[in-house]
Amino acid sequence: MSNKQHVPTIGFLSLGCPKNLVDSERILTELRTDGYQIVASYHDADLVIVNTCGFIDSAVQESLEAIGEALNENGKVIVTGCLGAKEDQIREVHPKVLAITGPHSYEQMLAHVHHYVPKPQHNPFFSLVPQQGIKLTPKHYAYLKISEGCNHRCTFCIIPSMRGDLESRPIGEVLSEAKRLVAAGVKELLIISQDTSAYGVDISIA
Repeated sequence: MSNKQHVPTIGFLSLGCPKNLVDSERILTELRTDGYQIVASYHDADLVIVNTCGFIDSAVQESLEAIGEALNENGKVIVTGCLGAKEDQIREVHPKVLAITGPHSYEQMLAHVHHYVPKPQHNPFFSLVPQQGIKLTPKHYAYLKISEGCNHRCTFCIIPSMRGDLESRPIGEVLSEAKRLVAAGVKELLIISQDTSAYGVDISIA
């Protein structure tokens, strides 16, 4: 009989825009730091996370179908991302989902993972997580998200109702991440946010 400890495994599906991809990178980095192994197969996963998009009708449909596939193939599913802001809409179609969180609800989402698949005892120094975190882009470029949300209320846009008001990251935090990415060999940084031109209007950057 083997005494080797089972390493909990997480399947992960990321849908939607580059902003959502950055959220996925952060979640995956946190999971690896906590000692979880990320796997590519539903059947090899102890639990599946679906990071959804809800910007347009086709994206909503794609997200709902992806959740359904994960439930059929695995059975233990946590939903996060933009469509997670509409929990009732998800539960109406997929009532068996374990938990639902909205976009950039990292701590809440990780708490759900810890509840359903307890994190292992491990030394975080052995997690082999790159200093720049886990990236889902090719090595030569990376997305750098500088803010969340938007203060405008355009009648044609659903983003504020899902992502909330503008919340700029501190400039020092942004620069530190940029330096880590460059040190890791990234040649091109793509600056992204819901409203890039409004960066900093909500904070003092003096």
